Amino acid sequence: MSNARTARYSRRGLLAAGGALGLGALVTACGSEDSKDKGSDAKGAAKSGPWSFKDDRGKTVSLDHVPTKIVAFTGVAAALYDYGIEVKGVFGPTKTKDGKADVQAGDMDVSKLTVFGNRFDQFNVEQYAAFQPEVLITTTFDAAGSLWYVPLASKDKIAKLAPSVALSVFDRQMPKPLQRMAELAASLGADLKAAKVVEAKKRFEAASERLRKAAKSRPEIKVLAGSASDTVFYVSGSDFSIDLEYFKALGVNLVEPPAKAKEANGGWFENLSWENVDKYPADVIMMDDRASTIQPADITEATWKKLPAVKAGQVISRSPEPILSYDKCTPLVENLAKAIESAKKVA
Repeated sequence: MSNARTARYSRRGLLAAGGALGLGALVTACGSEDSKDKGSDAKGAAKSGPWSFKDDRGKTVSLDHVPTKIVAFTGVAAALYDYGIEVKGVFGPTKTKDGKADVQAGDMDVSKLTVFGNRFDQFNVEQYAAFQPEVLITTTFDAAGSLWYVPLASKDKIAKLAPSVALSVFDRQMPKPLQRMAELAASLGADLKAAKVVEAKKRFEAASERLRKAAKSRPEIKVLAGSASDTVFYVSGSDFSIDLEYFKALGVNLVEPPAKAKEANGGWFENLSWENVDKYPADVIMMDDRASTIQPADITEATWKKLPAVKAGQVISRSPEPILSYDKCTPLVENLAKAIESAKKVA
């Protein structure tokens, strides 16, 4: 999708788009810089020696030591945590309104994190500067390599304080970003041969094979990926999302809104009014699990409650921004496989 189209997205559309994203800022990446060792804030990282990493924009960040003062998008920090790398500075959805861990924070203890911004357009640059970051790590959701959740208004100031690393989650299947996150974690000191890591990858591969078999044995089961807001129901296509592209490749029969219907949203999703929520028949509905969206139990629209899949209890959660560790992605694949295996044909 073009940068011009991306810039025209509404905040509500980006936030609630089940196949797209969560609200965030799209900024052009900065280059490599050197910085001095500021301490040991990333557990598991090597203590000495030069460090470099080539990210998915083709940019290489090089330092004279493995960075320990790391600041990362919350979901990235959560993935690194699963590899034993503890990042203490984060930005993005970290805490819910009641102070509990956001779904994107994974297993991290959010009470111990320095949070520079908990939602869209929140990023405390002064606090970030005082933290003395050595590198900023996030994802990118477009071909241009724009940095996810870094506010446009402060991107230049942020870029001057530390180099950035971006891993692409745009227009590729889930295994590739998972591999790249593992490579990043290894560069920071993670042991990819550790029993926990090896077993997690095996479980992911087994879950993928289970989903492949389920999809092959139940090709009649139609699966819709949705997301809810107060006024709009979003139906996601599989064109760019790493999970949906992967599920489709494994044979899952996904609802695909026509290209023209997704055109206003860069090809990611179609907007439906709640009156038209039944436009696409579906046997299983995967709903956006992010705190920024309305969860199925809280949807009061009568048209929703009348959907065959809803009445049959065939609604499961989906993570449009999955935490990119094998440990966290495995349940996403398993849950869909189980749903297809046990689904009644209701559409």
